[in-house]
Amino acid sequence: MRRFFFLLNVLIMSLSFSQKRITLNQDWQFSEINSQKWYKTDIPTSVQHSLIQHKILPPPYKGTNEEKIQWVEDKDWIFIKDFEIQANDLKFPNILLQLTGLDTFADVTLNEHKILHAQNMFVPYDIPVKKYLKTGKNTLKIKFYSPIKYNEPKRLAAGFEYPADNDHRTEKVSVYSRKAPYHFGWDWGIRIVQMGIWRPVYLQFLNEAYITDYFVEQKEVSEKKAVIQNHLQIKSDKDFKANIVLNIRENGKTISSIQRSFDIAKGSNSFLLPIDLNQPKLWQPNGWGNQNLYDFSIEIKNKDKTISSKNHKIGIRKIELVREKEPKGESFYFKINGNPIFAKGANYIPGETLTAQQDSAYYERLFKNVVAANMNMLRVWGGGIYENDYFYELADRYGILIWQDFMFACTPYPSDSAFLDNVEEEAISNIKRLRNYACVALWCGNNEVEESIKYWGFEKRVPADAYQNFFHSYDQIFKTLLPDLVKKYAPETPYIHGSPLIANWGRPATWAYGDSHYWGVWYGRQPFEILDKNVPRFMSEFGFQAFPEEKTLRTFADEKDFALNSKVMQAHQKSSTGNDAIKEYMERYYRMPENFSDFVYLGLVLQGEGMKKGMLAHRRNRPYCMGSLYWQLNDSWPVVSWSSVDYFNNWKALHYKAREAFAPIAVDAYQNSDTQKYDFYIFSDELKSIPKANLEVKLMDFSGKILKKWNFPTDVLANQAQKVASLNLKDIADEKTMKNAFLVLNLKDQKGKTLAQDNFYFLPVKELNLPKNQIHTKLKFKNGKYYLKLKTDKLAKNVFVEIPILGVQFSDNFFDLLPNETKTIEISSPELNEIHPPTIKIRQVRDTYR
Repeated sequence: MRRFFFLLNVLIMSLSFSQKRITLNQDWQFSEINSQKWYKTDIPTSVQHSLIQHKILPPPYKGTNEEKIQWVEDKDWIFIKDFEIQANDLKFPNILLQLTGLDTFADVTLNEHKILHAQNMFVPYDIPVKKYLKTGKNTLKIKFYSPIKYNEPKRLAAGFEYPADNDHRTEKVSVYSRKAPYHFGWDWGIRIVQMGIWRPVYLQFLNEAYITDYFVEQKEVSEKKAVIQNHLQIKSDKDFKANIVLNIRENGKTISSIQRSFDIAKGSNSFLLPIDLNQPKLWQPNGWGNQNLYDFSIEIKNKDKTISSKNHKIGIRKIELVREKEPKGESFYFKINGNPIFAKGANYIPGETLTAQQDSAYYERLFKNVVAANMNMLRVWGGGIYENDYFYELADRYGILIWQDFMFACTPYPSDSAFLDNVEEEAISNIKRLRNYACVALWCGNNEVEESIKYWGFEKRVPADAYQNFFHSYDQIFKTLLPDLVKKYAPETPYIHGSPLIANWGRPATWAYGDSHYWGVWYGRQPFEILDKNVPRFMSEFGFQAFPEEKTLRTFADEKDFALNSKVMQAHQKSSTGNDAIKEYMERYYRMPENFSDFVYLGLVLQGEGMKKGMLAHRRNRPYCMGSLYWQLNDSWPVVSWSSVDYFNNWKALHYKAREAFAPIAVDAYQNSDTQKYDFYIFSDELKSIPKANLEVKLMDFSGKILKKWNFPTDVLANQAQKVASLNLKDIADEKTMKNAFLVLNLKDQKGKTLAQDNFYFLPVKELNLPKNQIHTKLKFKNGKYYLKLKTDKLAKNVFVEIPILGVQFSDNFFDLLPNETKTIEISSPELNEIHPPTIKIRQVRDTYR
């Protein structure tokens, strides 16, 4: 009996240590293998980034330096970290080395014991290491192998070159590497094939039993009740009886709690704790209400002592992807909490080519930009990375739905057993990590893999048997393995095998099905007006390029390089269509400017106005079309690209125009070439109708004179697009008037409050007789910001307020300043102060005329 009590006391003591975690992110050293030269570094980092910091490599984004850094990818490298362990630390029953991100092929040793061979950038590793640790000094070594050399035997064994065209090297090995595809280059990206420790390293000290996974499955959700099953995975070194306690809190107050007693066995344990929440406060996407988040906390207790715990913020919501057969094709849209939602947003790429350098401040800026543009969805594109937890936490906080691709893009992939096992580990890890986030609306197998196999001419580039095997591999990965894993580990989340799902932009019969990537504009050189007619069920990609503004160009180019086809500008233009496409479209819609500076400005306007046309077309065709996600939101380096926000957080015209097109309530004047009429629309994403509103349509000349006016009383119907009225074009304006006037639409509620306002022009801007004008400005500093008041005597088209400070924020820009209208712009930046007013330049389209 005394022995029993002694063992019981030992067990209780061993289970009563507080969990703790220490970071191992500082004071590393690294070196090329077989070199005697060592460099200090902190992590997260890559070899390339640390070599840049030590000035061994030149700044890769500057000039044509990309070619000067490529040698690094062919070398092997080693990172070493010495750290101290105290005797008390070794009393913990379990100690895990947590390697949350290794890029990519690496051997890990601890005190000369090999503990891991890593081969997947997207898999975090938890390695039991207590038996390898010792009191005092310990040494952790991570040897990274060149992805090029590591995969070369696989490339040679294949007997053909995979058509991975975004891999910017003759010997293409990217398909064999489970690392970020964009590291190998892209049609907007520099090539930096990185190696290194790209996410933090920790030592986790744990008790004899600890939670390994916690999943909050929402079986049923309504405004009346949420039926929730809490799935808990526990690992234990011993058999013992424990209490598992679940607390659900709202704003710090416990609103529900359950406690159950369980027998925990040695080894792995699975437990289920069901609970119902009555009248839950639902999580809503941006624009629809509050992003209510509950604090779920689960604990393992032994004798009232907490020995392990997990916490997660949970948004209660129901997400559905609706695909129903209709007379014309099949629907494709999301329902959130029972309501159909028109998805408004963009495609997101990694915000930094040197991946490890993205920080929390970047993500905060990113989501503020997204919310400011009235978006409710981002597509995390499949050529990048599975983002870190903070990204999804912010998406939950701001109500941004996430279309989540698995990381496969634009090329076929192998399907040998080793590759499939690697993919399976990657998928399970990331599905389980992300499944508790309210924002995750969809898992998508890949970006353009099936489309590339079918339509990009690969059958002419590889042997016939290899080409047929591409389809077999596709089915194995994207139609069998990944959907099975999503169904098993995140059963409430929809899955599609690829994007685009069925549609191809060159095959009109397919547009009635699934989502579409429409590249008739840009790659097909079709006019922007085609976007009015070629409307899919859900537009998940369409885009047009523009240069970033001049202050961004000056970060990588000198004045002598300011020419469309200079070597530096070409080095920062990765699209095969390139700058010639921008020039061709500009000649269609604008009078060609005389200098490069005006070309850059007009290109920004061209991109913004053209893309806005597409967004309005998608909203106009609701409910047939139920989503508009443009390509692309952001940049990973300073580059000419499709982005709406450049690398330094400067909004292009596109981002301002997206904000207008995606407004909760917006108006549209559609010039219907088939009927020779103007159709006037109201779009509302509000969940309640607004009665007794009025749509005022004015025909105004460029001097501000009202030539005609119409009023259309109407209710603004909830959550839909509605055509309010039509007018014959000939009854609005004759040919001469069309060159000298425009339409002003103003929607007001019954109290006269403006709900939406916009301007529409009859002709391409190059055909308009834009007048010379005088813009008067007044600058004032107040409460840490500048306020710029502008007024013009005649129309000023696409006014651009330019300040040579990177990342400065404007309340509006690239706007039309109407005759005799006063507009005040708020300007903010940490670099602004009252003592030194900024240099301000005002541009408008009329100033670019020859």
